[in-house]
Amino acid sequence: MDNINKEEQEVNTDEMSVDSPNDEMTEQQSDTNVDIQDEAIDPLKAAEAQVADLKDKYLRQVAEFDNYRKRTLKERAELILNGGEKTITALLPIIDDMERAIASGEKTEDPQVLREGMQLIYQKLMKTLEAQGVSKIDTEGADFDTSLHEAIALVPGMGDDKKGKVIDCMSTGYKLNDKVIRYAKVAVGQ
Repeated sequence: MDNINKEEQEVNTDEMSVDSPNDEMTEQQSDTNVDIQDEAIDPLKAAEAQVADLKDKYLRQVAEFDNYRKRTLKERAELILNGGEKTITALLPIIDDMERAIASGEKTEDPQVLREGMQLIYQKLMKTLEAQGVSKIDTEGADFDTSLHEAIALVPGMGDDKKGKVIDCMSTGYKLNDKVIRYAKVAVGQ
């Protein structure tokens, strides 16, 4: 029996020297722990990379918006400064006509020729202004309208048919693209 016990002890000792299943589990657990630690680091690195990417995108958006704001402010300032350039350019030929009329007025004694020249220049000016969107406010026989007219006088005793109507226009009113830029100064029947 002693021999059998000795053999069993030798077999048990041999089995222990060979990797036991418990040892395999310990190695797998340690490998798994290393993998879990690597996975824990990878999401952290991924999150940091994502934060850095989003921060970069945010800074680029802010810079782009700031450039846009500066560019629009500059364009607006240029429009304010040079906004009337189109209108002034359109009026320059009329100024040339006025200079020629003044020069020819010194040479002629006929007032009718001067009147005709002034009438032509006036018509050209009105056409140019109409092309720029300027139009006269009609006052002849019109009802008094506070959005178009400014009453500077009330004329009593004009009769019921003239009550609330424009009697006379002292100063012509003008609109620019349907916006009143100068109200017509009128006398209104009472």
